[in-house]
Amino acid sequence: MHKLWLIIKREYLTRVKSRTFILTTLLTPLGIIAFIAIMGWILSYKSDDQVKILVKDEAHLLQPAEQNTKFVLDFANAPIEQLKKQVKAEGYKGLLYLPPIDSIGVSSYNVLFYSDKSLDLESTYTLRSRIKSKLKEFKMKKMGLEAAQLKLLKTAVTIDPEPIEKGGENRSSMTAVVASAVGGVMGYFMFLIIIMYGTMIMRSVSEEKINRIVEIIISSVKPFYLMLGKIIGVGGVGFTQLAIWLLVIPLIMFGANQFMGGSAEITQMSGQLPPEVVSEGMDKIYQVLHELANMNWWVIIPVFLFFFIAGYLMYASLFAALGSAIGEDMNDAQSLTMPVMMPIILAVYIMFSVIKEPDSPLAFWSSIFPLTSPIIMPVRAIYDTPWWQILLSMAVLAITVIGLVWLSGRIYRIGILMYGKKASYKDLVKWMRTK
Repeated sequence: MHKLWLIIKREYLTRVKSRTFILTTLLTPLGIIAFIAIMGWILSYKSDDQVKILVKDEAHLLQPAEQNTKFVLDFANAPIEQLKKQVKAEGYKGLLYLPPIDSIGVSSYNVLFYSDKSLDLESTYTLRSRIKSKLKEFKMKKMGLEAAQLKLLKTAVTIDPEPIEKGGENRSSMTAVVASAVGGVMGYFMFLIIIMYGTMIMRSVSEEKINRIVEIIISSVKPFYLMLGKIIGVGGVGFTQLAIWLLVIPLIMFGANQFMGGSAEITQMSGQLPPEVVSEGMDKIYQVLHELANMNWWVIIPVFLFFFIAGYLMYASLFAALGSAIGEDMNDAQSLTMPVMMPIILAVYIMFSVIKEPDSPLAFWSSIFPLTSPIIMPVRAIYDTPWWQILLSMAVLAITVIGLVWLSGRIYRIGILMYGKKASYKDLVKWMRTK
């Protein structure tokens, strides 16, 4: 155990003290914040240039009409061909032609836009929405209806689950939405961590093998302890980095928000919205927070931690074994790692089905199968999965982890000293059987 601890300490301290780790840990949160800020600016960017459009409105939908800050609409009644020439001569973006409406029962209305260049998506959507709104007002006027009468036809319908027996847990329609969101985040987090740090271990093992460093280390420690120490040490580095990010990123976002006056801007924007919109948004936020507070975190968190640690150990041992089997060409890793990557990728796709139907046969068996259970079972645990299913999944996964770590150790002890060629799957099976 003393030698194992020395290996863990070496793997951990060597990476934590490296310049790459320090720069990555410090610069990644800044990069994430910068990426979010740039994406927000790109998505919110709007050109101040107005679009000049010539309009021939034979349906009398837009005449007379208030001008929009996005558009400058000039109306004309000349023939189409003459107006086309006017578009080119006077620098209009195009000619918008609204044909007459034959009947209020028309279900499709085709508006023509003559131009050498098509409108952008935002302009097209804005014009279509405006014409659609005016067409609705036209039909209402012809039918003698008022806007207040149409509002009476709108009725919001919600389905709130209620317990059959008295004293049972009361749930709301928001429960499934919040549970799906939490489950999706947990599943993706598990997927990213396993892929990121599993491949890190594989590269580390392969580099030590290529550089012949392992020959010196293995002279004083058993290969199994070397592999296990590397898995635990690299995992500790990953968890340290994640802990720092979880602490630093919210602080940076809070500081940036205060520096940019984000809270004041949000308050100003909310003051410009209708009161009913603000009230409805606040109600949704309170419902989400209420559902999050009422979740059974005393079950969800321990289950998540168990499957997170067990899943990491299982896949990390497999990646370590594959790293020992790789030759001098790192490109050989792609063909060897594909069978290991497939269950993880498959589990992510199954997760979407589990979120929709957490009690389906697919959800049950994929949460028991050890190669997919680290991602699937934590998601199912959010939906009050029976205890016997959780315990069965834990037992199967624990046995699988012990077995795969042992088999990976047998591959590692031989593969780490093999040079000159890439190992095949046949070689891996042979190394497992070698005493």
